[in-house]
Amino acid sequence: MRLLTATLFVLGLAAPAFAQEVHLLVVTGVSGTEEHAKRFEGWAATLIDAAKKREGLPDANILYLAERPEADPARMRGRSTRDAVEKAMTDIAGRARPDDQVIVVLIGHGTFDGRQASFNLPGPDLSVTDWTKLLDKLSAQRVAFVNTAPASGAFLPAVAAPGRTIVTATKTGGERNETVFPRFFVEAFSDDAADADRNAHVSMLEAFNYAKNKVVKAFEQDGLLLTEHATIDDSSDGRLAGMLHLTAHPNDGGLKVDMTDPEMRALVGEREEIQKRIDALKLQKDRLDATRYEQEMEKLLTDLALKTKAIRDREAKKAGR
Repeated sequence: MRLLTATLFVLGLAAPAFAQEVHLLVVTGVSGTEEHAKRFEGWAATLIDAAKKREGLPDANILYLAERPEADPARMRGRSTRDAVEKAMTDIAGRARPDDQVIVVLIGHGTFDGRQASFNLPGPDLSVTDWTKLLDKLSAQRVAFVNTAPASGAFLPAVAAPGRTIVTATKTGGERNETVFPRFFVEAFSDDAADADRNAHVSMLEAFNYAKNKVVKAFEQDGLLLTEHATIDDSSDGRLAGMLHLTAHPNDGGLKVDMTDPEMRALVGEREEIQKRIDALKLQKDRLDATRYEQEMEKLLTDLALKTKAIRDREAKKAGR
């Protein structure tokens, strides 16, 4: 078996035989004040709107649980109680297929007493132990768990696992001050400046880098000592975080295509597979003979260009051009 094929198998990067889907769960917790409630709800709305309008994520794949019933009736699916969050995670685990992406974003307040960390909800909280059990239901999926609350760094050791990208607004549980990270994290998905690789989609890694840099600049501009240090934990050295998006098809070349068309979905899926092979080959650059590497890469880039042309041609044909 060729080295490239073996690498793809080991990394689990082979494309699935079915259309991959993204499932987004957004939870806003206890606010404490009207000001905080509006802020948390506004950030949630920004993220959900980006997922729907910019990335085309269908309503059926978005679950939004908020503290206040009147928060956003058009977007929310219920209150963010412990029972509701547990049910939402169980429901997602029940319908998500292997290799689907599941993105969980927590916006609100968090606590850490030196032993146990929790995300604050109306009624009983969900501790890091509770969240670990819920995330274990998603062992067959690729997961991004984003906790933007204060003291969220205390979640890292417990919830980190293969197949997961963990993003926290703080490095440790001891960083308990109110965080500004969530503002910039959700903003990233609507700002072209966050799209570092210019593929018209923002990955979890790109959103994290964008937000982390913005946080540092915000503290510097206010002349304040940095009190939050956003952290990312990725079981594959950032490769998984770079592949997780609010869209299931980040490798469509930035084309706004009709994904309801079965033939178009197939073409985009084939392009994704080629891109994954390119990414896997890049990881082997230092281990392969230079000539072989160039030959392999040239062929893959040619295949990518041809598949992109096929996507463009299909879209033009549908548009009657």
